[in-house]
Amino acid sequence: MATTMQVELVSPERVLYSGEATIVVCRPADGDAAFLPGHAPFLGLLGIGPVTIRTPDGTEVKAAVHGGFVEVRNNRVTILSDVAELSTDIDVARARLAKTAAETGGGTADSAAALRRASTRLAVAGAEVAAH
Repeated sequence: MATTMQVELVSPERVLYSGEATIVVCRPADGDAAFLPGHAPFLGLLGIGPVTIRTPDGTEVKAAVHGGFVEVRNNRVTILSDVAELSTDIDVARARLAKTAAETGGGTADSAAALRRASTRLAVAGAEVAAH
């Protein structure tokens, strides 16, 4: 069995990651999922949540993903996201402001989604613990 798999993390703006990995953890709409080399085929809708890609050298590539799809097939994981940001690209100060604004947004569905996005960004950037 293979010890790595090919991974692509793509948003409309750019390819955020393309390379080999030993595990990919993401959040399909029905809960967290971890994919290892040789995983059975899978297709799922992604919600708002973190993605972690562990490379063969043990480095973790982390991203905040805000919707999209994940497909696993033929030892390849493809994540197509509506919006995605690598942890290194997240503006923590801006995410904190967005979280504060969402917390005072009156409890609407839009403010709840904005709060999930801001919290995910902060967690992926290592500035806050993620809430499920």
